Amino acid sequence: MNTERERLLANVPGRDGWKHWGPYLSERQWGTVREDYSAAGTAWEYFPHDHARSRAYRWGEDGIAGVSDADQLLCLSLGLWNGRDPILKERLFGLTNSEGNHGEDVKEQYFYLDATPTHSYLKMLYKYPHRAYPYASLVAENARRGTDTAEYELLDTGVFAENRYFDVLIEYAQVEPGDLLMKITAWNRGPDAAPLHVIPQLVLRNTWSWEPGTVKPSLRMVTDGAAAQPTAAVVAIEPELGMSRWYVDDGAELLFTENESNTQRLWNQQRAGYFKDGFHEHIVDSLQDRVNPARTGTKAAAWYQKLIPPGGNIEVRLRLTRRRQAAPFDDFEAFLGRRRAEADEFYAALQKDMVSADERCVQRQAFAGMIWNKQFYHLDIPRWLNGDPGQIPPPEARKHGRNSEWKNLNNADIVSMPDKWEYPWYASWDLAFHCIPFALIDAEFAKHQLVLLTREWYMRPNGQLPAYEWAFGDVNPPVHGWAAWRVYQIDRKQNGGKGDLEFLERVFHKLMLNFTWWVNQKDTAGRNIFQGGFLGLDNIGVFDRSAQLPTGGYINQSDGTSWMAMYALNLMRIALELAEHNHVYEDIASKFFEHFLNIAAAMSCMVCADVGLWDEEDRFFYDVLNLPDDRKVRLRIRSMVGLIPLFAVETLEPELLDRLPGFRKRLEWFLNHRPDLANLVSHWQSPGRGQRRLLSLLRGHRMKRLLRRMLDESEFLSDYGVRALSRVHLAQPFVLKVDGVDQSVHYSPAESESRQFGGNSNWRGPIWFPLNFLIVESLQKFHHYYGDEFKVECPTGSGRYLSLEEVANELSHRLAHIFLKDANGERAVLRHQPQLQTDPNYQDCIPFYEFFHGDTGRGAGASHQSGWTSLIAKLLMPRAHD
Repeated sequence: MNTERERLLANVPGRDGWKHWGPYLSERQWGTVREDYSAAGTAWEYFPHDHARSRAYRWGEDGIAGVSDADQLLCLSLGLWNGRDPILKERLFGLTNSEGNHGEDVKEQYFYLDATPTHSYLKMLYKYPHRAYPYASLVAENARRGTDTAEYELLDTGVFAENRYFDVLIEYAQVEPGDLLMKITAWNRGPDAAPLHVIPQLVLRNTWSWEPGTVKPSLRMVTDGAAAQPTAAVVAIEPELGMSRWYVDDGAELLFTENESNTQRLWNQQRAGYFKDGFHEHIVDSLQDRVNPARTGTKAAAWYQKLIPPGGNIEVRLRLTRRRQAAPFDDFEAFLGRRRAEADEFYAALQKDMVSADERCVQRQAFAGMIWNKQFYHLDIPRWLNGDPGQIPPPEARKHGRNSEWKNLNNADIVSMPDKWEYPWYASWDLAFHCIPFALIDAEFAKHQLVLLTREWYMRPNGQLPAYEWAFGDVNPPVHGWAAWRVYQIDRKQNGGKGDLEFLERVFHKLMLNFTWWVNQKDTAGRNIFQGGFLGLDNIGVFDRSAQLPTGGYINQSDGTSWMAMYALNLMRIALELAEHNHVYEDIASKFFEHFLNIAAAMSCMVCADVGLWDEEDRFFYDVLNLPDDRKVRLRIRSMVGLIPLFAVETLEPELLDRLPGFRKRLEWFLNHRPDLANLVSHWQSPGRGQRRLLSLLRGHRMKRLLRRMLDESEFLSDYGVRALSRVHLAQPFVLKVDGVDQSVHYSPAESESRQFGGNSNWRGPIWFPLNFLIVESLQKFHHYYGDEFKVECPTGSGRYLSLEEVANELSHRLAHIFLKDANGERAVLRHQPQLQTDPNYQDCIPFYEFFHGDTGRGAGASHQSGWTSLIAKLLMPRAHD
């Protein structure tokens, strides 16, 4: 037990808890669906970056290195100015989907370095150039480049040349819940003295403009008679916000304005008052009348003007607290040092069996990224569709457009995000994977997240889970059941074998509704073969699988059907766990066993005259296109779609069956009365190691055939994991002629070379962590049954034979070496930025990308998607922590 672990166990919800304040502020609220009130759903264009400094947000706030309370009523973040930029640096900048040559892309240098799960300590690094930030050249050069060209990044502009930049380190520490320290340390890495304006900001989220009659809160400067340091500036906050004082260290000028839209600048509408961009106009444009001389408003800033010598640094200290402090900074450094030490103590205990310092560094930053990417997410769909009283009504077309069918959705919660710039919104299958690393450091938060997405203000009444805000009705892979079971197992292990049955039962009942939705909505022909749509894999197929097919008809999906087989086994296993405490669940467990058998039969198609998903000649699973004239065409694309059947695997211990005689009796009935189905289940009647039983879509022979392709380095196996598309399609693209036009899929190991599917995600060759993680876990399950005697060649053609456990370890090793230093001290993830490999101010700052180059391991896609890429934290843990 350590101090941070004790906080986790004793934490209480609400204002009195440590988690009431946290890194809940987005780094981009502009350009989101929430803020889009256009007729055509053009979110990026409706609320561009250029509006963000001047226009009040409706549903949230944003800021650099920001924190807020759990209701995001009060926000604290960092502003900067180097004396050259055209605007204050108050939020991160990036290119929109149409501006980037590979879709949206943040153009900043920042790293989440440390965090504790209760937010008792947080640390983030932002790198800010001395030169003017190259906004225009980033937009122009990326517009000039095509999809076949590398992205033009901030480092490519030369703005950091000669190390002319500031390292700005932001640290937060909670003295106690409701007493928050903020320290900003800025180093000048360049050869000359350079000016830096440090502008911490305290902002009230605008909640008053949207509801007539709402009382508008305020911030104001006051004199605190209790202060022993009369020079300390103090800001009073309305009592209902839970904080009463913001103490600002010596040397700052206090500025005040309103968090209101500048209608003159935005829409050429005259309006008296002070506006959101007042600090920008006062500091950058030297307009003295843009801040309130009465020192009151809904947005406050402490303006520090510093000249930092070469190699030198400056420090700024602030304290946001509930109570007056007689000497607010006397104990500041002591408390900050204590919280740093407690963070070290917490991670030392977690990592006690990890020998490598580099592994510990990577894992700790992976956890930090997960914690920093929590976000307050607010969206009330009926209100969003209909508009706010007193505001201009939204276009009528919105009531029939994006997300209009999700009228039950009303979110105002802390949710784990993929990242807070490129994906500042939750995605259901991303979130499920997030919960695995979270379970290692904060199982209660992981469980809360899984339950949250099944609550009635998220899940539709018919059982559908929301996918993501650009299209809540899209379908993500059904991995919620798997995540719930894995989080339960990890939590049980940490608690000495005592599992949280209340959590498991609560989420199980909701997941039964979701499973039923899948069965009723995504099995077009009623044959236990599933469609599902794009299933999160974006451009992996020849068509957009969520759209109407240009050929007509529909696709029987190997991945959709396999996901459902996996889902059935997940829910069966959860039901069996619950049945050990309530035998009623034995009936439900046998029902999901029956579902699995029927899906297995349909997958193999050994008892029907249809075209099956398994191709005996190629020894691979493929999607099948069902055309309107009843013709069926196998789409022979060797992709991750054909490997997903590996995930539908479960082992049953004989002791478990002995404890559940009702379930065992029902299984025996099925197997005796439906031998056609029993024969489809891998080795059901042949006990494995320790008399275990195996349920899977793959028999040993078929699995070996599939693994032969997966472990072939000329196909799927890379030095850095398993590619999403076989490399064979580099020389042999898959081509399908539709209406006289060739539609093709070819191997693209990094960024997408096509804009057909939008966005910056690419599944045609890169390495993605979530599915690689499931491959590793599935191989471990198979090994649990087969044991060390069952071996496969790895890599294919090498003459080296490994057990399935050893193959899983080999894949984990390859995935880890995306991040870990090699013999030359270099990290593959930074391969496209060699100047960072040896720079001591960069080399141990780890970016966690969305996906990775299939041949080199370099980072690609979203550059800070700690999200599911933080699964590396679990892979680096010794197996005993499962």
